[in-house]
Amino acid sequence: MHHANPLNLNRLEPAEGRPFEFSSMPPSVRRMKEDNGMKTKHLIHVAGLCLAASTASAQTPVLTVYTYDSFVSDWGPGPAVEAAFEETCGCDLQFVGAGDGAALMSRIRLEGSATEADIVLGLDNSLMAAASETGLFAPHGVTADYDLPVAWTDETFVPFDWGYFAFVSDSETPAPADFRALADSDLSIVIQDPRSSTPGLGLLTWVKASYGDEAAAIWEALADNIVTVTPGWSEAYGLFLEGEADAVLSYTTSPAYHLIAEEDASKTAWIFDEGHYMQIEVAAKLAASDNSDLADEFLSFMVSDAFQSIIPTTNWMYPAVAPDAGLPDGFGEVVAPEKALFLAPEEAAALRDAAIEEWRAALAR
Repeated sequence: MHHANPLNLNRLEPAEGRPFEFSSMPPSVRRMKEDNGMKTKHLIHVAGLCLAASTASAQTPVLTVYTYDSFVSDWGPGPAVEAAFEETCGCDLQFVGAGDGAALMSRIRLEGSATEADIVLGLDNSLMAAASETGLFAPHGVTADYDLPVAWTDETFVPFDWGYFAFVSDSETPAPADFRALADSDLSIVIQDPRSSTPGLGLLTWVKASYGDEAAAIWEALADNIVTVTPGWSEAYGLFLEGEADAVLSYTTSPAYHLIAEEDASKTAWIFDEGHYMQIEVAAKLAASDNSDLADEFLSFMVSDAFQSIIPTTNWMYPAVAPDAGLPDGFGEVVAPEKALFLAPEEAAALRDAAIEEWRAALAR
């Protein structure tokens, strides 16, 4: 970071001709000169302090982390994570919100190796294969005792939380048993765009994994239920809370937020007979990072209790590593799906383009 010099002090040269004698000046003029001299010394002192502060700032390494908008919101994990990491790193951790999760991928592709990001936090298992193909990410070397429903061996992406996609509604709203029942009902839903949002992309993968070649017909049947498609999760959930739809695509853990933070037990997640698709959110280091060691330090911090204990009540997801104190009490009320759906990153990537086209074509009619 470049700082402008706060004081532009010009050197004063004596005018040509007869020099003035300070002692021969009238007392009032001498006092004025003395005061000006003191002011000049004061200004020089202030300039020195500013220069010292500027130098100290320049010596503080800055770690830039691209993430999704809700992560850096006042109620998200970002502020607490930033404070906790900066206590130990001697650095300036700067989160940059870049839309929703899938928008992160688009931005990194656009910026390439010239990106200012040291780390991208907020990709997921549906985007990992595409992210790997860019060649922009470096191996991490992080080891942890993960508390995930699947074994984790990936050498580039480090998981930080996970959950199951689900539609969330008021408890009094009749819950359909599956996607077909939802399509046959008059219930209204808000979903996210799969081209910019990881929940939106997760929903497409969920439908495709459940119905295969019949996925296009499911989307055609669901088109009348969809009130709107938002760029990201925050916008969609906000519309649901404002009463614009009966339900919103979110997570089975979302009702825990209302229960713990608001003491409101009126929200529930619909549990579908097809099962529920699992999302694992990840972070990775950019190979072009100028702060590679500091980025490694952050990724190791990410799987520590200091980070993982923040996740349940800020991101409202399951932490990737079990916190020392366990999960908050409200998480015991979360309804778990009877069947979990999960595709390997390569399988999810292979389905992506066809699934998006099926979805786009159905909603365009």
